[in-house]
Amino acid sequence: MAGAGHEDAALSFDPLRPKLMRVAYRMLGSGADAEDIVQEAFIRWMGADRVAVREPEAFLRRTVTRLCLDQLKSARRQRETYVGPWLPDPVVEEEEDQDVTLPLMLALERLSPLERAAFLLHDVFGLAFEEVAATIQRDPAACRQLATRARTHVREARPRFRVEKERGIELAKAFFTASRSGDMKALGAMLAADVSIHSDGGGKRPAAMQPVIGFDAVMKVHEYLAVLFQKNGSNLVRAGFVNGLPGFVTLEADGELQTTALEIEDGKVAAIYVVRNPDKLRHLH
Repeated sequence: MAGAGHEDAALSFDPLRPKLMRVAYRMLGSGADAEDIVQEAFIRWMGADRVAVREPEAFLRRTVTRLCLDQLKSARRQRETYVGPWLPDPVVEEEEDQDVTLPLMLALERLSPLERAAFLLHDVFGLAFEEVAATIQRDPAACRQLATRARTHVREARPRFRVEKERGIELAKAFFTASRSGDMKALGAMLAADVSIHSDGGGKRPAAMQPVIGFDAVMKVHEYLAVLFQKNGSNLVRAGFVNGLPGFVTLEADGELQTTALEIEDGKVAAIYVVRNPDKLRHLH
């Protein structure tokens, strides 16, 4: 009977798993943590009175969101002791995701857990405030205020200029070629004046401990890196969209993968996000 119950629960749960993973990942910025949350939601689904649940998707979305809110409390403590800049786990896809790009996910980090939940559920996933209220256990008016405050904080992080897919991939490949070949003239022509580099090594691989800001500083970093690339190599694995931004995956000289995502504004690279922490790249293998 237990096996039959598990099979019955999985039958109704599995079609919803991708949506639940999307909610959990957007809330937490960690693929591994999102998987743990969704698995915990499944365990609770197996123990629930499923016959009495009229809308399984709403029930499970509420469960996942509440579990994420609990997780965010400990996640914030972990981020305070994280070595160097923290970036969300890279999700590499063939198509761009304009809903929640990497800069927006970083902006969400500055919100309270409830603001983050209200914004994502209403502005990104399109839920009515009544449903948001039922999910985070606040009244609709409070949820509207939470979403409004969140919107104010993240407004600048939403893309103002949409980069066409082909152009985005073209820019990513050109950036890879220029940065690895040492063609500083070509690379410089791609960069905005206030360009920045944000690299996440998590203390496990070499990476800048602070963001590198400004054209001259970024160019110096790439001049140094170009010498290393000429000696040790850096191979392109694939180009695509990394957390909604044009980018690529590379295999570096130490045998580890790395992702690079490019924030494009007015046709120029405004920010470069590099994830080197091997814990955040295992799923790409």
